[in-house]
Parts: sequence; structure tokens; C-alpha cells
Amino acid sequence: MSSSYLPCVVGVAVLRDHVLRLLFDDGTVGDVDFSMEKWTGVFEPLRDAEYFAQVRVDPEAGTIAWPDGLDMAPEPLYEQARAHSLTAA
Repeated sequence: MSSSYLPCVVGVAVLRDHVLRLLFDDGTVGDVDFSMEKWTGVFEPLRDAEYFAQVRVDPEAGTIAWPDGLDMAPEPLYEQARAHSLTAA
């Protein structure tokens, strides 16, 4: 991986409450577990598992987002997915 690589989320699946499987444009697939997160501030709606499960890919931003426009930076998601990768990246 080049240090200038900017990850782009191209797929997301909800595995269970607050656990996502993410696919990135370089082929990396990994699971990201948010179950221990202390959602505060603008992220507080994500405490609700039903709301969290409404996650979608925002192709323009290259990351995951929710219906109210809340999104997450793809770089830390990529690092977490690589740490729990299902394929060699």
C-alpha cells in the first residue's frame, strides 16, 4: 500500500449489532466492530442498533453514511478493516 493511498469504501454489510463488514476499492475486506464505542455528540444516534443498521455507502464521499448525513472518515475504517481482514491486501 502506498502512503498516498486514500481508501474508498465500496461496500458495507451489517453482520450484527454495531458490527460491519466493509469492502474497499483496493479489494480489502474486513470487519469493524463498533460495539464498544461510547457514542456521544453528533454520533449519539448510532447507539440505537436499528438506526446503526441503516448504514449505506456514500459513493461521493467514499465512506459509510447514515440517513441524516452522518458519516465517518474512511482512513480509520480502513485501518480497522485491515486489522480484521478477511482477504490479503
